[in-house]
This record gives sequence, structure tokens and C-alpha cells, in this order.
Amino acid sequence: MRDTITTEEELRELIGVPSELVKRKVIAELDEHCKNFIAKSPFLMIATADENGFCDVSPRGDKPGFIYIENEHCLIIPERPGNKRMDTLRNILKNPRVGLLFFIPGLGETLRVNGKAAIIKNEEVLAKLSARGKAPIVAIRVEVEECFIHCAKAFKRSQLWEPETWLNKEAMPSAAQILFAHTKISSIEEIEQRLEVGYRTRL
Repeated sequence: MRDTITTEEELRELIGVPSELVKRKVIAELDEHCKNFIAKSPFLMIATADENGFCDVSPRGDKPGFIYIENEHCLIIPERPGNKRMDTLRNILKNPRVGLLFFIPGLGETLRVNGKAAIIKNEEVLAKLSARGKAPIVAIRVEVEECFIHCAKAFKRSQLWEPETWLNKEAMPSAAQILFAHTKISSIEEIEQRLEVGYRTRL
């Protein structure tokens, strides 16, 4: 018995079709509601893929308002200091298509934005994205092609924003323990120190 679905027709037979509300909720520009959502969001995920379709999803975050909305069709994401892997940036150079998912803590609904990205180094724009006295070296400019609100079902099922469901940190290995197990470099103590210094001085 074949257990892999290979056509949209097969998938529709199982899941059905979206309602008229769902079909019509997608818009092609940032209206006032989208701008307001983005202005209040301190965190987003950005999805990219290279020319061969290998995917990556990466977080971006700062204080609410860290995204610069240039106009109804363009937003700009500052590229803050990171680990220099540049997965997102390298992918954009090869394939400009990106997907963004904006979060607001405590709110179940999210905002999805899809479009075409470019890496920019315009000093005037970068100055507007300054934080903690530093302007980013580059930023990601996204030309918006579609955006829409996403329902809260996943957050309600997962109880993500409910503190009483959160895992005790002591029940998980630390980031330093995981990094040491994966890299076999240095020691857990030294990795912990490097992480602490990075979190304290290189935001």
C-alpha cells in the first residue's frame, strides 16, 4: 500500500479546501494592521533556501520597533552580530525568496510575510537601525509580496505562552554541554564562559 502523497488532489481529498475567509485574508502590501503588528514584535523567524533548495530557518530579535518599515511594500531587518555563519545571508545571495514569521509574546496569532530579499549597506538606512549605540554592518531589505495573519491554534495546542507548562531549565543539558558534545572543542566550562561573554558584550 502506497503511503506517500504525491499530488495536491490526493491531499485535498484528505484535508479539504480553505474557507472563503482564509482564501481572502492574503494581501499584497503592509497595511496599518500589519505595520502595527511588526512595530510591536520583538522577534521573528526568517526562512531561506539556497539555489538547490536546501532550507534554513533563523531567528532575529531585538526590542519592539527594531524592524524599519520603509513603505507599504518594503521592510528592513537589521543584521545584528552573530556567529558569522551567515546562513541566511548566503542563501539570499543565491535565492532571494524569503518567508518571515513575526511573533508578539503572549499573542497566539502571528504575522506571515513572504517576499524577495536583498542585502543592503546603505549607511543612511543602517543608521536608522542602530541599537545599543551601534549601526548594523548590513541589513536585509524585503520586498513584500504577500502577508497575512496566522491563527493561534498552534500556540493554544502547545500552550507556549503559559509559564506553568514551561520546562525547568535544569531538566535540559545546557547549551555549553550540547556544544561540547557536538564539537569536542575546549571544555564545557570554557564554552560557558565564551557564551556568557558573548551574551554580555556582543549583542
